[in-house]
Amino acid sequence: MDIALFSFTDRGSLLKERLSAYLARSGHQIITPTEYLEGASGGGLKEAVAAAFKDADALIFIGAAGIAVRAVAPLVHSKLSDPAVIVIDEQGKWIIPLLGGHIGGGNELARIVALFLEAEAVITTATDTRNLFAVDEWAYKRNLVIDSMEKAKKVSAALLRGEELWLQSDYPILGTPPQGILYQPGGGEKAGFGIVVSMKRAADGLPLRLIPRRVYIGIGCRKGAGEAAIAEAFDAILESLGLDRRCAAGIGSIDIKKTEAGLLKFCERRSLSCTFFSATELQSAEGSVSPSGFVKETVGVDNVCERAAILSAGNGKLLMKKTARNGVSAAAALANIELRF
Repeated sequence: MDIALFSFTDRGSLLKERLSAYLARSGHQIITPTEYLEGASGGGLKEAVAAAFKDADALIFIGAAGIAVRAVAPLVHSKLSDPAVIVIDEQGKWIIPLLGGHIGGGNELARIVALFLEAEAVITTATDTRNLFAVDEWAYKRNLVIDSMEKAKKVSAALLRGEELWLQSDYPILGTPPQGILYQPGGGEKAGFGIVVSMKRAADGLPLRLIPRRVYIGIGCRKGAGEAAIAEAFDAILESLGLDRRCAAGIGSIDIKKTEAGLLKFCERRSLSCTFFSATELQSAEGSVSPSGFVKETVGVDNVCERAAILSAGNGKLLMKKTARNGVSAAAALANIELRF
């Protein structure tokens, strides 16, 4: 996590230094605000908080909760994208997640900080206080796309009412299902309201759908290929596989394409990571591919899109071999899926 810390008193600053050192040792990246103003008000603090809210995964305020609320209130947009916001009193007794408790990881971070400071994490989310299944947090930690936050709220509401809900998954889920969840492994969907874990494309219905982001698309393209042509090839391969486009986790290609404007614009627009491999790296991809002498003569490796898909997926299983249209070739591979309650 990238974490920004703010403090407003001498005692709070000492606590901030101590906590920053601990979080850094634990593998977190500590963001030091470029503009910092001692005290609870002033333009410097406003700008620093705004910058951190945009760039950090979590903001920790050591001081009064009112300062934190006023600082972040104009910036709050969506629980799907806002960072976690945590308040700690300057004596380090109380750790309070204000925003992003589940999806933002605020509750978990608060518990970690509380353990280090020997403090009390004040968790207020209803499912946590009742020790119930928090579907949004569970999905976020496992890189599952939540297709509807409204349905996620209905799931939480039903569990809070004491109802039992089934959870059907196309992929095995290890461990013991939490209270209120009836696990149904295997394909197909049960009638009634529940949760479905699947990458398959489906019409909108009652179940809450959680979509694993485990498919990687390998792209090869001619020089100057446009964003529209790349989008068409990308969408076509997922459609032919019957998969929801939100299952795509990233794009792979050869390193000579790392400045290809159409490819970069497409990845930015779809919020997809793009990994570029050298010809030597692509040649090391495991599995059977469709070789091309022309491609090998041109770029130094016999196939770009299939090998790039396999490598992007961590030497995953090739789902679809090369398809080509409008100067763009595409292939799809599946990364390993491991789910646990």
